[in-house]
Amino acid sequence: MLDPIIYTIEVPCNQEMAFNIFAKDMGRWWPLDKRCMSMKDGKSAKSLLIEAQSGGKIIEISDDDTEYLWGTIKSYLPFNSLSMDFHMGFPPEMASLVEVQFKVIKDELTQVTLTQSNWEAFGDMAEMMRGGYGSSWGLIFEQAYKSACGDSHEDS
Repeated sequence: MLDPIIYTIEVPCNQEMAFNIFAKDMGRWWPLDKRCMSMKDGKSAKSLLIEAQSGGKIIEISDDDTEYLWGTIKSYLPFNSLSMDFHMGFPPEMASLVEVQFKVIKDELTQVTLTQSNWEAFGDMAEMMRGGYGSSWGLIFEQAYKSACGDSHEDS
């Protein structure tokens, strides 16, 4: 059994905004030019569609409007937490579990903890997948998401 990946960051916005940027505006901060299914065709994705609710889908829209299912939101508790099966590019039965918690530190500062687990779903590829995601979350979560929270704070 492989240990989960856990990242904890502080973002410069309130809890509600931090949650909404993650859950409803993922397409704005996710680096689609570096991490998307469309890259297999040498292109960036056009957008991400997030159905921000329990049971909602996370769908990449390619340049030619092909849809790629990345995962399904399992729990959606505004503005405290959400979890999702995440299987970007794999069948749904090969999904890791991504859980995100949002905790108020003070008015315009929120602690956000992302935990990714269930590596066993990838079978023989579990260690490789854990290593790949482990290094990718630095770019995606610690840099891109945190920056989007800071940009939104500056706009308000």
